[in-house]
Amino acid sequence: MGAIRFGTDGWRAIVADEFTMENVRVVAQAIACYTIEMGQQEQAILVGHDTRFLGRRFAEEVVRVFTANQIRTYLVNEAAPTPAVAFGVKHFAASGAVMITASHNPPEYNGMKYIPHYAGPATPTITKRLEEWIARIQQSGEVRTLSLAEATARKMLQVIVLRPHYEAHLRRLVNMEALRHSSLEVVVDAMHGAGLGYVSGLLTEAGVKNIGIRETPDAAFGGGLPEPNDKHLTLLKNEVISRGASLGLANDGDADRFGVVDRLGQYIPPNDVLVLLTYHLIKNRKLTGRIVRTVATTHLLDRMADEYGLELVETPVGFKYIGEHMLKGDVLIGGEESGGASILGHIPEKDGVLINLLLAEMCAVEEKGIDQILRDVYDLFGELFHTRLDIQLPEKDRWMDDMLTYPPVNVGPFQVREVNRVDGIKLILDGGQWVLIRPSGTEPLIRIYCEATSATALEKLKDSIRDWFLEVNV
Repeated sequence: MGAIRFGTDGWRAIVADEFTMENVRVVAQAIACYTIEMGQQEQAILVGHDTRFLGRRFAEEVVRVFTANQIRTYLVNEAAPTPAVAFGVKHFAASGAVMITASHNPPEYNGMKYIPHYAGPATPTITKRLEEWIARIQQSGEVRTLSLAEATARKMLQVIVLRPHYEAHLRRLVNMEALRHSSLEVVVDAMHGAGLGYVSGLLTEAGVKNIGIRETPDAAFGGGLPEPNDKHLTLLKNEVISRGASLGLANDGDADRFGVVDRLGQYIPPNDVLVLLTYHLIKNRKLTGRIVRTVATTHLLDRMADEYGLELVETPVGFKYIGEHMLKGDVLIGGEESGGASILGHIPEKDGVLINLLLAEMCAVEEKGIDQILRDVYDLFGELFHTRLDIQLPEKDRWMDDMLTYPPVNVGPFQVREVNRVDGIKLILDGGQWVLIRPSGTEPLIRIYCEATSATALEKLKDSIRDWFLEVNV
């Protein structure tokens, strides 16, 4: 049995390869040991799952372990979004939660996320401790289990209904009245994931005309990938165009990420969505607070922070770092370029359901399409152009070490003005351009994020970056 490692957001592996009942029990036992170690065994713990293959069965296996360790367990009655389960931690005053999900990974994957008592992603310190417990349990083989019938008889297991409580919270965060008076028509794409019926249901409740697509549970995700990006939202784009809809909204497999299409069928990258939401919260909601973004996320947020007199905080990649700042309070919005965000008054976990509803609210309040509002933002703050390059590189670690030790003095025609090592290496260039270089944690890839002040400048950055890899014969 190989070592089980937690990545950026939990443990993920291929079902029947590494993601087996045996390994799930080991991880569950590690979480139980950690819970007892922290003195939280008197509190209940939540267990949820999404629509993936054997999700319910894996969740029940986690319950068997927790209850055998004398930890009361609340099992969510149906497939649920990760943000709903995270909210449940706070709502039910639980010690934490386990979510069975592999998020936007291919259908053959499943995974486990541990959500501590503060209702956000586990910190590196916590995941390190869990990995230590996992290694110890793999060595000893000591995993306790209890049958579900016995757990129920001992009153250690309770099946709970979570959805109404989470939706009631969303109603408090979203301006339902603004939606009621709008003339919006929305297409909602659940991508066969755990978010099915959430966004479309609340929009219907508010009287917003909408149509749901891919709103049936499917462990194969229709043969596609439950990742709401430009490549995988063709069906949503076509539906928006054919229906003449105001906008299209999507969620990934566990509904913690968002995907957005404007009335013209154009995909709106998460960087632009974060800018739009910040603009809406400040202009229309009259809210203030810190803006927290990852090192890979657009600097247009920096311009907005400067203009509005707000503090801008940069974190390493991973929403857990944003969540740490949200726990301290006074965060207006926290977001990352991969499609995760949360706002003031919400849990410190990314929530694609909430973000989609806020985007509909924004269009209702502004009485404009997303493309028009984005143009308003560009007119005020300027436009930035961004992309990400994934470069296959078998010897990525050695190449990365060389880059960290000997960073370039120029990237194409742009001089390096500052070197930032918050996460990987970020080169701040002349005129507002920047390049971030990070190794993938799971693949032989170097990920390179670029942002420039014009499309021409962006092409020059990309050409120069490709030249780097020609020199190492990749």
